[in-house]
Amino acid sequence: MQLSERKRRVHLFLLLPKQIVIVILNVTNFSKRKLNRAYKYHKPEAAISNISNSTSKRAYIQMAEKQYSADVVVEGLRKILISEEVKLDEEVQGKVETLIAELQGRIPFPVPDEDAQTLYNGFQSFKINVFDQHPNLFSQLAKAQHPRYLVFACSDSRVSPSTIFNLMPGRAFVSRNIANMVPPFDQLRHTETGAVIEYAIKALKVRNILVIGHSRCGGVERLMNLPDDSDSHTYDFIDDWVKIGLPAKKKVLEENSGLPSEEQLKLCEKESVNNSLGNLLTYPYVRDAMTSGQLALRGGYYDFVNGHFEQWRAFTPAPPLPPMPQPF
Repeated sequence: MQLSERKRRVHLFLLLPKQIVIVILNVTNFSKRKLNRAYKYHKPEAAISNISNSTSKRAYIQMAEKQYSADVVVEGLRKILISEEVKLDEEVQGKVETLIAELQGRIPFPVPDEDAQTLYNGFQSFKINVFDQHPNLFSQLAKAQHPRYLVFACSDSRVSPSTIFNLMPGRAFVSRNIANMVPPFDQLRHTETGAVIEYAIKALKVRNILVIGHSRCGGVERLMNLPDDSDSHTYDFIDDWVKIGLPAKKKVLEENSGLPSEEQLKLCEKESVNNSLGNLLTYPYVRDAMTSGQLALRGGYYDFVNGHFEQWRAFTPAPPLPPMPQPF
């Protein structure tokens, strides 16, 4: 049975003291002055420290509900979220954002699905801290995108290009797959990768293509451990996909046969990037853009164990030849 609007608001406000106390007291770096930046019914930011027990808090909120709508509290909560003085940790910020959503009636109260709540809290954090803070950027992005980079990255949850490079929305056109591999041009196989490259070059006119490998890559590890007998493969799709990197594996094993397998794996993680960069040259739009000086191919390697990143540029134009000596 749905509650009336008035009963729903009363219900939310009666629950508000507990939530507010959780929000404020969980902020470990709150000074007393910051603690006093809370809520009182006559204005959004005031002291609640003088409310000593739950009964008083309940009566206080009931009085607030009679005079002000939930919008007053929501506005105060938003001010705390964007305040430079009040630094909320991620957990507390999530609680504040959840409370805002509850007061605005956008989500049920309570929400039992923790996974859905995580997604919702994440979006609210993005909305408040990024989207609402950059209205001009998102107004431009609503009209068109003009990314400078096409990034091929691994699907690994530890390797998010936008996070690693601190890129705002609109900066990178991203394709992610197992082991960040780029297959050779083929209009019959792997057409999804071809479509990404074609659109990025011909429609978006990106200026850079970056292939970024990473440490402890499960896809490259599978490549290095592929069984010789094709009938003994244990994956429906993965084994066929990582064979794109066989030239990289072959080179690493031939040149570094005496190294431990862990070192060979790391070398293959980097060499696989070079293999993909070479495969990019089999796409006519890539070659044309590079020939005209409109595109740069870049390789990268992110070591998330030690927090390191290295990059290199591939196939840079050769320097002009020196003039031929003139005959006497």
